[in-house]
Amino acid sequence: MLDGLGNISKVPELTKRILFTFLLLAVYRIGAHVPTPGIDTAALAAFFDQAKGSLLGLFDMFAGGALSNLSVFALGIMPYISASIILQLLTVAVPYLEKLSKEGESGRRKITQYTRYGTVALSLIQGFGIAIGLENMAGPTGASIVIDTGWSFRLMTVITLTAGTAFIMWLGEQITEKGIGNGISLIIFAGIVCRGPEAIINTFRLLASGEMGIFFILILIAMMVLIVGIIVYVESGQRRIPVQYAKRVIGRKMYGGQSTHLPLKVNTAGVIPPIFASSIIMFPATIANFIPHPWMKAVAAAVVPGKFMYESLYVAFIIFFSYFYTAVTFNPVDMADNMKKYGGYVPGIRPGKKTSDYIDEVMTKLTFWGALYVSVICVIPSILISYFNVPFYFGGTALLIVVGVALDTAGQIETHLLTRQYEGFMKKGRIARRR
Repeated sequence: MLDGLGNISKVPELTKRILFTFLLLAVYRIGAHVPTPGIDTAALAAFFDQAKGSLLGLFDMFAGGALSNLSVFALGIMPYISASIILQLLTVAVPYLEKLSKEGESGRRKITQYTRYGTVALSLIQGFGIAIGLENMAGPTGASIVIDTGWSFRLMTVITLTAGTAFIMWLGEQITEKGIGNGISLIIFAGIVCRGPEAIINTFRLLASGEMGIFFILILIAMMVLIVGIIVYVESGQRRIPVQYAKRVIGRKMYGGQSTHLPLKVNTAGVIPPIFASSIIMFPATIANFIPHPWMKAVAAAVVPGKFMYESLYVAFIIFFSYFYTAVTFNPVDMADNMKKYGGYVPGIRPGKKTSDYIDEVMTKLTFWGALYVSVICVIPSILISYFNVPFYFGGTALLIVVGVALDTAGQIETHLLTRQYEGFMKKGRIARRR
């Protein structure tokens, strides 16, 4: 692996791409500390200390702490993610969008343009909601978070936050085009990883105060390494359905006859199910921060991370959204039709409906085990925090994102090395996909 890393410097184009990516990520992290005008930062920080475990805390995690500071990047990249998910779901329901998705590069550019428009629209709505909410909020001491309320503050906040999100979206697209890896994913990755030093400091603080022993910390490190290993193992796993192509004679040449496979991921839905599940469950806790009604407070107290009610609903929603998102984005009928069009078939399965039913059955089983795997990974951090006082600085959703983005970026770097006849990170070639 060290030899593979050394080969990076031998490819000037790859070196430039990596440096360009680090430069834009540094710009993003600097912007996350530029405050929005008209905010009392001390009162805001005290308020967010009370909002941990709510939807605001979840958004702040994806924004890399920019929301708790109410910086110009406070909305983060979440409006873009929401717009992308909405467009992806509408592609199945709206024939025009479905037609665009099948038109290749031109259709993809059109959908990307609609996603940008949706991002700006959602940013305007969320920015206005945040401005109104800030005017009605106060810190624990009763001090107002907004220095000077009114329409001037609201318009300034909406313009600032929307411009910040649009700039982050542009940064992500530039990283994807001119850098290495997926830009949007790397921005989320940077926002999560930047909290690592804080977790390390908290761990040493607990060790120095005697609240946590050295033996327990070693067990914690071993468990974290094990969890990361499990994520890498499952995320790189595939169920390969064998596909055979019949021989065809066109003119004087014979085509086809080769054997290949149809790769199906264990966790097809990725991190979408836990994000949706967290958003829905944490919604009452977020509303309780704005509406201090006793009934809302009771509901919010019942769905706190670490409690049985929260974890049960969390697992149920993850399983539900895993099946729902997979059903929306995965179409076995199209796969079977394309396979039949080019003379392909699954050995032992008749082409057409039988093949689509078989693929759907395999995908259903994979989705079940993938949903259980995501549920376990997402629940473990809450249990460690609630019952063992562990300074686990990110939850399961963040851990899945960090490991997944790292694997994807490493794979793209390795592809650049192999296309230029250099060895990748492994001496025997590409990191093999498991069956």
